[in-house]
Amino acid sequence: MSLRDRGLQSHSLECSNQIMKIIFHTATAWMFAAFFSVSHAQQIFPSTTLNIGIHMIKAEVAISDEQRAQGLMFREKMAPNEGMVFRFPETRHVCMWMKNTLLPLSVAFIDEKGRIINIEDMQPQTLNAHCAKKPARFALEMNQGWFRQKNIRSGLQVTGLPQ
Repeated sequence: MSLRDRGLQSHSLECSNQIMKIIFHTATAWMFAAFFSVSHAQQIFPSTTLNIGIHMIKAEVAISDEQRAQGLMFREKMAPNEGMVFRFPETRHVCMWMKNTLLPLSVAFIDEKGRIINIEDMQPQTLNAHCAKKPARFALEMNQGWFRQKNIRSGLQVTGLPQ
């Protein structure tokens, strides 16, 4: 084999190695992207219709510990009259936070009779605690400002809450 042939063979092996590296890195990137998208896939929640006065809300329902922990994490958008209602196993002191939550939200804390206790605005991706001013059975998260825009305040009745 001549030096020229050895050089071509060496160059050919070098190109093959480069191609294999590109294929490996591309496959790794695709696997990482697939894993990341699956790990943040949105859980499907049951939904219900809530009413506050004349305002109708399509609310996803979070009842189990896992559903309440997931909540609205990683959501990038939510329709204007949509939200999520969290039902707690019993009336208790409740606080919410915004870990991994991308949307600015307002939360209404609601007692066991369906009366709004207080409403708090929450900023995305923060760990600040937003708490009910007295024991609550439910929390209703909506796009930030929704309650204010509809003139919904403490003391108003929410109907259709999950039992």
